[in-house]
Amino acid sequence: MYPELFEIPFLHITVKTYGVVMVIGFLAALWLMKRLSRNLSPDTQPITSAALYGLVAGVVGARLLYVVLNFEQFRDRPLAGLAVWEGGLVLLGGVVLAVIVLMVFLLYHKLPIRHYFDILAIGVMLGVAFGRIGCFLIGDCYGKPTDLPWGIRFPYNSFPYISQINPDPARNRPEPQLMLPREAYLGYLGRDGKWYPRPFEELTEKQKIAVTEGEYRCLPVHPTQLYSSALAAFWCFILYLFRRRACVAESGDGPGRLFAKPGCTFALALILYGLGRFFIEFLRDDNPLSFDGLTISQNISIVMLVLGGILMVVFQAVQARARES
Repeated sequence: MYPELFEIPFLHITVKTYGVVMVIGFLAALWLMKRLSRNLSPDTQPITSAALYGLVAGVVGARLLYVVLNFEQFRDRPLAGLAVWEGGLVLLGGVVLAVIVLMVFLLYHKLPIRHYFDILAIGVMLGVAFGRIGCFLIGDCYGKPTDLPWGIRFPYNSFPYISQINPDPARNRPEPQLMLPREAYLGYLGRDGKWYPRPFEELTEKQKIAVTEGEYRCLPVHPTQLYSSALAAFWCFILYLFRRRACVAESGDGPGRLFAKPGCTFALALILYGLGRFFIEFLRDDNPLSFDGLTISQNISIVMLVLGGILMVVFQAVQARARES
């Protein structure tokens, strides 16, 4: 886990790894979206502006949903809700707010909404692939303990470690997964009701060995962040091919194809991301369960699946009627 990339000499300012990865992901997504938008207009400024608005809205929405889901943690320190660099984003919250903001932006500038949403969906999926790598490097969005050979052990005092040494009633876990001796290792009880370990520097040499190599080291967990990153990269490739197929059909250079209409790529993105997120949530160990035994993200994923299917059919029907008239 590498939450800090490096420290700027003399200024004592640390550059956060997550922020650097997010910037790289955004630039890569922007480059891809600008290339894809050239068949709409030689002027790529609209897609650049849309991407910037979407980025800001996505970060705000993702952080807002995280704060709502973990309200007790921020009840007595509301300003901590702004500390995005400390980790804690719910991606689906960002997707919802970004879609709303982008819809307003495209309507205001009278741009072809479905065409632009198709392009934005491909770029966002690439950005997610990078973003999940950032989550892995800070230890956020962690998975459940596993015996699989590719299980990852996060360091002492990381997000997964803190989760494992505490019970989690929100996930129907009455006992800690890792029984850490309270008197020797636990430092304080946080406002969120969780026990936090003592700083690593305060441990004895024997204790340091116990939490890094011995019986009290972090249990290996599913690298769900890497699962999500690989899946997002694959979805990005599938969406790229799907949109190219749609462009060929729309240009008249190829035969008309089912679900090859403007907006269908965006609809497919909702379906693919919702499907992948729904199943990966079963391997994650950070989000609380809701009333129906599923996480909030899984419930939103179901909505995305249904909405994506409906939009796919609607966009196909709308285009067919437009041609008939």
